[in-house]
Amino acid sequence: MLGTFAGALDARKINAREGRLSCDVRGEVEDDGGVLVIRRVHVTHTLRAEDPDTVRETVDRVHGVYAQGCPVYRSLRPAFEITSSVQIVQEGRAPQSPA
Repeated sequence: MLGTFAGALDARKINAREGRLSCDVRGEVEDDGGVLVIRRVHVTHTLRAEDPDTVRETVDRVHGVYAQGCPVYRSLRPAFEITSSVQIVQEGRAPQSPA
């Protein structure tokens, strides 16, 4: 999903290269008759940008549609729920942890 999102941003002239785009993935696992099964996954993308306000609208729009063109999402989505979010931080600053 990271590669598809990065490619979609790059196509719109938003630099997601050289470590500017990263993600944190959290999964929820449940016991299903003694077998641990992945039920939900959430991907939080973090984009470092020189001026977050100038790219926010485009990034949000791309984030709303990129998953449908992602082979990983399309392959795994039938098996379990996959959600994602994106945060944009000022280049040179560390992202804040979600509350």
